[in-house]
Amino acid sequence: MTGTSGGGTAEGGAAVGDGTAVGNAAVGGAALGGAAHDAAPRVQLLVDGGWVTVCEGVRLTPGRGVAVLLPDGRQAALFLDRAGRLHAVDNRDPFTGASVLSRGLLGSAAGIPFVASPLLKQRFALTDGRCLDDDGVSVTAYQARVSGPAPARGVSAAASAPA
Repeated sequence: MTGTSGGGTAEGGAAVGDGTAVGNAAVGGAALGGAAHDAAPRVQLLVDGGWVTVCEGVRLTPGRGVAVLLPDGRQAALFLDRAGRLHAVDNRDPFTGASVLSRGLLGSAAGIPFVASPLLKQRFALTDGRCLDDDGVSVTAYQARVSGPAPARGVSAAASAPA
């Protein structure tokens, strides 16, 4: 699905995780195990100075988001854009307090990739977390990378970095 949001282009809808726990973080609840998953590429976020595994790369679908649980109980919204770049921002919408940004629409405005909140539609830059609609508001942006033998379906091996 393609449309417009706040003057930029928007793609896809977003979906939350499916209940798979990986490493120190979770995408829902049921644990993965077995040697087959040990070699799978993992998505990691830089949190408090250390890399934290948050999910397997195969769990990501281009144009959709996944909510992941961080070790301290916060949630991050993890996105794989259609170009294969990883992005991660805080999942909490600062305008409503709801943890919903992982369900937002991805798009770009003036070359800046963003997620539009599914509730009030404010746009947050995926590069640095700033709100494109209110200069005084932002969410945390996390560096993201793929760790493991090979990137998943269209996932770039390069790490994303907040600008």
